[in-house]
Amino acid sequence: MWIVAVAWIYVVVLMAATEPTVTGGIMTFLAYCVVPLSILFYLTGSKRRRAKRELQARAAQDSAAADGDN
Repeated sequence: MWIVAVAWIYVVVLMAATEPTVTGGIMTFLAYCVVPLSILFYLTGSKRRRAKRELQARAAQDSAAADGDN
């Protein structure tokens, strides 16, 4: 996953470098790189976020159960 993202960033940086203005280059970089990759990483990270949330809930239940035993 990371190699594809790095390659895409490289391609978009080269695209942005060929824009005639700095503003056009920045907009190209934002539109073709930052926004799509942030959406992609958000969508692919949902499984990790869910697992982390479940782990935290389980840890909270275990600590509540341990406090209730005292």
